[in-house]
Amino acid sequence: MIIDEDDFLLISGIQHFAFCRRQWALIHIEQQWQENLRTVEGNIFHEKAHNKLSFEKRRDVLITRGLPVSSKELGLFGVCDVVEFHENENGIELYGHKGKFIPVPVEYKRGSPKRHNADKLQLCAQALCLEEMFLCRIHKGFLYYGDTKHRFELNFDNNIRNEVKQVAKEMHEYFRRRYTPKVRTGSFCNTCSLKDICLPKLCKSKSVDEYISDFIKEKAE
Repeated sequence: MIIDEDDFLLISGIQHFAFCRRQWALIHIEQQWQENLRTVEGNIFHEKAHNKLSFEKRRDVLITRGLPVSSKELGLFGVCDVVEFHENENGIELYGHKGKFIPVPVEYKRGSPKRHNADKLQLCAQALCLEEMFLCRIHKGFLYYGDTKHRFELNFDNNIRNEVKQVAKEMHEYFRRRYTPKVRTGSFCNTCSLKDICLPKLCKSKSVDEYISDFIKEKAE
């Protein structure tokens, strides 16, 4: 299925969606956002990786930063922190450069590797976008974490590819319906930047819109 560009969603939203579907809906449907220490540090960390004027070569690897990517099949768009183009005889040609190359996405993350797979899904989504744009097959990518100062290799097997496609499909269904899921509390709520907006303890059976509507009615009485 080909999705119209006007209906594209942010690749970065995959991380929110996989972490908490309600958090994703609050940000991407209801346009709610609130900074906390984690988000501020994350933004600063990404600013160092995103530099659209930066392009360099290290031996047989070409490195570009802030590369815009998109996929009509997934209906997603965004910006890759870093894309390394590794020389490979089975790769694609790049204008102005001799040889053939395979794109390898590198995503920078604040903190350390997580128990859930939100970061992995986001990275794989970037790879699927690059595959569609460059008409090639990408087998791996890397996640670099600020706390460990180490990058971890991720292989894009069929399981994670299919999971990305399913998540993208669900995101579009939620967005089309303008659906914000009800609260499902957990320990992850304590680190969520939207904790004060979501109000998980007060809104277990209400959406944000319903809560605000009831609050206004109470004030009017």
